[in-house]
Amino acid sequence: MLDDAILYNATAGVATVTISRADKHNAFNDKMLCALTNAFNCAKEDASVRVIILQSVGDTFSAGADLHWMKRMVNYSEAENRADATVLAHMLNTLYHCPKPTIAKIQGAAFGGALGLIACCDIAIATKLSKFCLSEVKLGLAPATIAPYVIEAIGVRAAKRYMQSAEVFSAATAHKLGLLTEVVSETELDEQVSTFVQLFLHNGPQAMAATKALISHCTTHPLDEALIDHTSRLIAQLRVSPEGQEGLNAFFDKRAASWRQQEL
Repeated sequence: MLDDAILYNATAGVATVTISRADKHNAFNDKMLCALTNAFNCAKEDASVRVIILQSVGDTFSAGADLHWMKRMVNYSEAENRADATVLAHMLNTLYHCPKPTIAKIQGAAFGGALGLIACCDIAIATKLSKFCLSEVKLGLAPATIAPYVIEAIGVRAAKRYMQSAEVFSAATAHKLGLLTEVVSETELDEQVSTFVQLFLHNGPQAMAATKALISHCTTHPLDEALIDHTSRLIAQLRVSPEGQEGLNAFFDKRAASWRQQEL
């Protein structure tokens, strides 16, 4: 079930998940987190969806946690706070492990938990004027649930700086750190997102899912005989799969593969 502040649209192979709460700077609460989880699961389960775009409306990508939601947490017990935090953790985990390509489209500021959303996406494209901040320590808190994803994106050294200083940093710095894939002007944002969408639509959907899983596997296992065996079995399985056969035959026949008929 989706929240009114989370919009979902799937067409022509692309699912667009939109945070639509501009009057609150697209800050999220527990209901919205559940709605985001449901939206990502909808896109995951829909066989027609090949690419997922996460975006927001207005001038701010997201201010992170909603103030009214945070105010409620002050009076929660530790057990209640843990249950509450788990909702955010599960949403981020759902996005991070989605087998389909994910693109974060960022305008304006992104603070706190919003950086978790960005770090969980495969591709993150922001405007040059975008600003970022891991602001949790200013409130006496820690960026706990988003930490695994942000640290993976920017590295341990940078995480030690920006998670502890809570300083605001620019899109150029976010790009240098690895949080962002591309930084463009405001007028180029839609075009750059569309460019990546088209690139993903050119590729075999099962092959991309297998590749995404392969990257995760390779980064969590040592380079030993077991990993060599895993990678050898994977390429063999893909070569004889219907998609692999179609892709190879299309290449040698000098024609477009069947999945490219679904392009925008």
